[in-house]
Amino acid sequence: MNNPSTPTTAARGPADHDVRNQILTAAGEHFSHYGYAKTTVSDLAKSIGFSKAYIYKFFESKQAIGEAICSACLQQLESQVRAAVAEVELPPEKLRRMFKACTEASLGLFFQDRKLYEIAASAATERWKSVVTYEENIRKLLQEVLQAGRQSGDFERKTPLDEATMSIYLVMRPYLSPLLLQYSFDYADDAPAQLSSLVLRSLSP
Repeated sequence: MNNPSTPTTAARGPADHDVRNQILTAAGEHFSHYGYAKTTVSDLAKSIGFSKAYIYKFFESKQAIGEAICSACLQQLESQVRAAVAEVELPPEKLRRMFKACTEASLGLFFQDRKLYEIAASAATERWKSVVTYEENIRKLLQEVLQAGRQSGDFERKTPLDEATMSIYLVMRPYLSPLLLQYSFDYADDAPAQLSSLVLRSLSP
């Protein structure tokens, strides 16, 4: 399976990772306290003790800082999903685990750090690269599971693979997208098992 994507950010200036990490750490704390939308680069500069111009040597905008934080967060979620899928051997069980892990990872983000969730919501609304990459990687993982199921004889082969992948991804999407997740809480406990069972019946040869 593919490895989780490496986060990419819009950075410029010296490749000083220690300073970049210092900025990201301070930004994460500031966003958690005040919220992403209400924080400016000037606010971050004051809280860190850097000049605004110095921060711009490393990140071209507030969004670039948010993008870096969001990328790291989504990469962690993706790793959780991949680890859950890798724990089982049979494709049907991999699919069940994927539904469950995606839901649990998204809910964990929402309930554990609401300010970080706000960044993810902004990223989803504006279609940041980190969100697009995360969604693409989840679809690729789903396609790999479906392909393995076809090869093992567990899943039907008549439906074009890309069509089956996208259809199932759309079933999962309410529990992947931070914008849709808030409307799905009432069903989050039962949805992974029920939806995966329905999908597995549709995939029966």
